[in-house]
Order: sequence, then structure tokens, then C-alpha cells
Amino acid sequence: MFDSPATGPVSPAVDRRLLVSYDNYTAAQKAVDTLSDAGFPVETSAIVGSDLRLEETVTGRLTNGRAALMGLVSGAVFGLIVGLFLGLFTSTTTSFIGLVLWSILWGAIAGAAFGFTSHAFTGGTRDFSSRSSIVAGRYDVLVAASALEQAQALLQGGLQPADTVVVQRPPSAGPATTSPLTPPGETPPAETEPQRPVDAPRLSDRGGRTL
Repeated sequence: MFDSPATGPVSPAVDRRLLVSYDNYTAAQKAVDTLSDAGFPVETSAIVGSDLRLEETVTGRLTNGRAALMGLVSGAVFGLIVGLFLGLFTSTTTSFIGLVLWSILWGAIAGAAFGFTSHAFTGGTRDFSSRSSIVAGRYDVLVAASALEQAQALLQGGLQPADTVVVQRPPSAGPATTSPLTPPGETPPAETEPQRPVDAPRLSDRGGRTL
């Protein structure tokens, strides 16, 4: 362990090698979880995202009324938290409940007013609500170089890398007929047509009878 003046103790650098790559974080997380379940030292592994991009998902249309409603809900939640905190310093149950209810009411009113005015001042330039997140185009699972073969053996059971290339076999020239006695890789000898028996010359005796 080394001490850094800015961040405190840090781990020494580990020589990591690429184990497998995926196009989504869930698959990479599942690969590391599989290694952990098999007893692999996952403290030396890492998930590295490449080709980072900002992805904004639109959740719906946003109007002044909806902005006020969203501000009302968030303000009521904030008022509930403040009311519960202040209610700890009250002496009676009635005052505690009343303080919490008043905090929720005023928080909802303040939140609705803030949501309405903040959206009204945009002038209609952003009439939609969205969620923003940073995603990667590829997630690489890295492990220590000394344990690369062990990790590969553990992942052979069920996980396949997302960028696996399936090599197609070349087209076959047709089934080859081989003799059981022909060694592999040799062409069987051409079959020869059986020769017809040659008629033997006929013998005859002096009397003209055929023998």
C-alpha cells in the first residue's frame, strides 16, 4: 500500500489483462459475479468502460401544470423530513403531529410555486422531462495477468463474450466415399471392371465330335 497526500492509501498498480468484452454493463457485472462465486480473487479485477457517451431518456411532456405537480410532490417530501426532525424537540404527541402536517403543507406549496415559476421562465424552450446518464459502448472485464488462465477456465461453463466471431467452415466438395481399408487423407484406388472369362478353345477328335 502507498500513501497519497490527496486521496490517502491507494493500492499498487496491477498488471491486468483483457478477459472478455461486453456491450452492456449487466453482462460484465454477471461475469465478475460468476468469478466471485467460484472463489476467484476478484479484488484484482476491474470493469473498464470505453467509448463513453451521454444518453438522455425523455420521460414525457412537461407543462406548467405538470411542473407544479412535480414540485408539489418533492416539496411535500422535503417538508415531511423537516417536520420529523423538528418534531423530535416537541413535548406532546399533538404538537408533533401538527408540526409534521404543517411542514408537509408548506413544503408542498413552496415546491409547487417553485416548479411552476421555474418552468414558466424557460419560455417553452424545454417542454419535456428526461433522465440523463453516461453509458459506454463497450465494457471490458480485466483480471490479473497471473490469473488469466484460471479466469478463462471458470467462464467457459456458461458465459460467451459479446464480440465472439463465429468462423464458418469452407463449403465441402461433396461426400467422399472411402474404403474401410483406405488410410485417412488418401484417395481410394479406382475400381476396375472385372474381366470376362475368355472362352477356352474347343477340341475335337478325329471323328468330329467336340470334347
